[in-house]
Amino acid sequence: MEPLFYVMAIMGCSDGNMNCTEARVVPARYETMAQCRAALPDQLAQNTDVPYPMIGANCRTAGAQIAVAGKAKPRG
Repeated sequence: MEPLFYVMAIMGCSDGNMNCTEARVVPARYETMAQCRAALPDQLAQNTDVPYPMIGANCRTAGAQIAVAGKAKPRG
């Protein structure tokens, strides 16, 4: 099973940050969401060639995610 990691998606947006679309995913993987968010300014600066008037970035999980089942709460 693949471990959980975080990736950064570079988003291209029309004026006013409307109608954003994923333009690319940065090839770097981050072990924590905090590491990914800390890299946002540098990655945005390196990805200014996206053909949109505005760009943004978003960190998201990638890799295997495991659901943990808990006890069901009694109803009634």
